[in-house]
Amino acid sequence: MSAAARWPAPQALAALRERELHTFEGAHPRAAALTQQSELHWQGGVPFHWMRDWPLPYPVFVRDAVGATLHDVDGYSYDDFCLGDTGAMFGHSPPPVARALARQSALGLTAMLPGERVVAIGKALTAHFGLPCWQMTQTATDANRSVLRLARAVTGRSEILVFDGCYHGTVDETLVCLVDGEPRARAGLRGPPADAAAHTRIVEFNDVAALAAALADRKVAAVLCEPALTNMGMVLPQPGFHAELRRLTREHGTLLIIDETHTLSAGPGGYSRRHGLEPDLLVCGKAIAGGMPCAVYGMSAATRAAIEAMPANAEHGHSGLGTTLSANLLALAAIEACLGEVMTDAAFAHMEAQAFRLESGLIALAATRSLPWHVQRIGARVELGFGAAPARNGRESAAAMHPELERTLHLYLLNRGVLLTPFHNMMLLSPQTAPAAVDRLLTHLGAALDELAR
Repeated sequence: MSAAARWPAPQALAALRERELHTFEGAHPRAAALTQQSELHWQGGVPFHWMRDWPLPYPVFVRDAVGATLHDVDGYSYDDFCLGDTGAMFGHSPPPVARALARQSALGLTAMLPGERVVAIGKALTAHFGLPCWQMTQTATDANRSVLRLARAVTGRSEILVFDGCYHGTVDETLVCLVDGEPRARAGLRGPPADAAAHTRIVEFNDVAALAAALADRKVAAVLCEPALTNMGMVLPQPGFHAELRRLTREHGTLLIIDETHTLSAGPGGYSRRHGLEPDLLVCGKAIAGGMPCAVYGMSAATRAAIEAMPANAEHGHSGLGTTLSANLLALAAIEACLGEVMTDAAFAHMEAQAFRLESGLIALAATRSLPWHVQRIGARVELGFGAAPARNGRESAAAMHPELERTLHLYLLNRGVLLTPFHNMMLLSPQTAPAAVDRLLTHLGAALDELAR
């Protein structure tokens, strides 16, 4: 049994959770009423079922969200460290993006024709991420589906490879896990048209030997990789892992796709730019347009040439790539403003400084209470792990998790005006996050830990 499972005592945890649930219900009558009314016409009382994943009897209903602060319909305000689960990583409604959207909304929302700003946007994407050629989609899931199709088309291979514990949106082939060394569809996957694992190979993150073995028969079209795992806790690459990943993919004729959707927190060009990675294709969504639904995928010059060398398809609408609303005029306005005025070096410097402040504070909280926990950070993204040492792969990270403790701590913090992502202990810092907000998070978390220790 892990240290996380031994502490705190189950009775203390259950008692604190029961008290905090009672507090929440007494403080949020308007949210309770809205949930009851909404259940008449919305599944689960919400327009998107993930909104019920919070550790709450019913969700908080948002009145407004600006900068790093969210206000709910019951009159409470929250220091927001969830930030739309990354979508609002640069703060809610960044002023340059809000102004751009207001201007463009009166000048056309979508036309299925390019807006005049696409030239500037293409240059900005290349300046940020280094790749010379780009396409836009509505979501990172759309972008990942597209790059996997392109990789299969270019290589003539059907297999893809992902790492256990990865997050790439809701692409069927990536919703797999390792079970007794074999790929299996994740539990809970609904209605897949075929076995989600049929053409997916999966190995543990940081396992170079397993990666080499999986690529050796030269049947893998692409490796789709987060540069660090972010959805199974946070798992950082071991020294030399990315160099070996790049070497092996080139040696076996496999395209390397880096998904920066979560790791954009590392800096203006994501983890790839900061650490000198050399992907064939790169995907980034969620925050890339300041919270406006939008994603991009870029490609190297060699990959572009290979794609353009394929036989022309006269029926582009049947290629399986893109949607009618991809690269709409409103999204173009938002991404131009975000790339040019929001994703600045100064903004990232502030985000990282506050993330370092939070990281240091979390380490101190655990140390002063002799808790065998650790903290990981990717730029402005911080994760508190319940294991004594950072995990090397998704399996180790999952084994150290303590879901009931996570849910109770998140509820305790929410009742005191601090909002964390519901899924695990991930905390994001935005350009608007103030030092005082970081201090409040640390103060309330410390109080929760002290209560559990009594």
